[in-house]
Amino acid sequence: METSTVDRTREESSKSRSLLVAAALGVGGYAVAIVVVGLAALAVTLAGVPLMERPALLLALSVVMGQGVAFGTFALGYLAYTDRGFGFVKARIPTVRDIAWAVGGTIALFAGLVAVSALFTVLGVQSASNTVTDFGEQDPRIFLLLVPLSFLFIGPGEELLYRGVVQGRLREAFGPWVAIGVASFVFAVIHVFSLQGAGKLAYLAILFVLSPILGAAYEWTDNIVVPSLIHGAFNAIQFYVAYLGATGGLPA
Repeated sequence: METSTVDRTREESSKSRSLLVAAALGVGGYAVAIVVVGLAALAVTLAGVPLMERPALLLALSVVMGQGVAFGTFALGYLAYTDRGFGFVKARIPTVRDIAWAVGGTIALFAGLVAVSALFTVLGVQSASNTVTDFGEQDPRIFLLLVPLSFLFIGPGEELLYRGVVQGRLREAFGPWVAIGVASFVFAVIHVFSLQGAGKLAYLAILFVLSPILGAAYEWTDNIVVPSLIHGAFNAIQFYVAYLGATGGLPA
């Protein structure tokens, strides 16, 4: 009986610690990104480049140094620091099955987005907008720039940190399905810093509802490349549609 009580106490302590670590990783990754992007922007500005007058360059710098360099370095640094090793995040060249999962996951994300958006429309709920919209309104070509960046940096960087490391860390204590839910919550909440206008909770709710698709894709394929492709494709298509909406036609 005493041993059982001790074991339960240790298990509860381990789960509580895992939740705290997951939250710290989520917030920490974003904080590191802010610092890295800020330093990079300062260096470019000191070099004589007027970043504020070149929104496309500013956004590209933010994505590359933020989701790419900062998120990736932070995630891999945590794995090295905790001796989990880079093999902790499962990755390989996608198979035909993986590509099928990526296509299906992308379709599922858009189906979920349409369903939730329709529900919010019926309920009269307004969703906030991402600050990226401001850049696109200044120069619609920025949306085109974000199409390749979605595949190269946004999808891989965010999935490595939030699915590969955060979800993986939670899986150790809770198993896969609770890990997917908690990691999705952390992923959604972090986006509050990039929102503007009313309806922030609605935007976060959409992310929280859709994110488990990414988490499930990782668990079912054991390949972080799959949710990275889904995430990248989902964002890229949205950016391209935003470009068409801003210009009223196809690019030249």
